[in-house]
Formats: sequence, C-alpha cells, structure tokens
Amino acid sequence: MPARLLVLPLLLGLVPLLAAPGTAQAASVCTGRPAKTVGFSTGELRVYKSRAHVCAVTVAKKPGKRRTMSVTLQPRGGRTVSDKGSYTKMAGPVTVNALNRCVRATGGIGKKSVSTGWILC
Repeated sequence: MPARLLVLPLLLGLVPLLAAPGTAQAASVCTGRPAKTVGFSTGELRVYKSRAHVCAVTVAKKPGKRRTMSVTLQPRGGRTVSDKGSYTKMAGPVTVNALNRCVRATGGIGKKSVSTGWILC
C-alpha cells in the first residue's frame, strides 16, 4: 500500500512533461555544437562543430512541398562533400573531418542559395 502512494505522485509528475505538445525543438541530425547559422529567404544553412568534425544541413523555412535542396561542405585542402536532391524539409547532413581546418559551407533551396565563406579557422 505505501509503495502505491509513492508511485502515484511520480506518475502524475510526468504527465505534464509528456503532454506538452510543440514545446520541444526537433533534434538535430548533426552532432556537436551549433557553430554558424545563415538564413536566407527560403531557409537556413546550419553548421555544427564537434572536436574533429564539421556537419552541415540546409533546412527549409516552409517544409512540405518537394523542391530542389542542396548542402555542400568543403574543408580547406580537402574534398568537397555534398547532398543535392528533391526534398521536402532538409538536405544533408554532410560531414567532413576538419580538425584544425577552415571549412566553407553552401546551402540552397530552389534558386536561392547562401555561402559562409571560410569559417572555423
């Protein structure tokens, strides 16, 4: 009997956490901390940095309609990695090894695009 009295308040305490729709942000597909976000008219280019890697995604401002999206990431002196296709919400993630290297990221949705130039140097 006393165990039930302890469990009930714990369960009732979890209900507000489970029933709060729309309060949590969607989890990122990239690991690391946000390093740079560049907005443009149709979306955002998001760049994340962990210790040895950089990851980038292009996210649509208004997801739903299928359209051409792309994201490109290039470490200085290294190979360019890109993802381009017809997506509804996001292009990427693309990841490169960038320990102690500058990187350049480009993202595009439809005919609009944005570039960071060399960052994280």
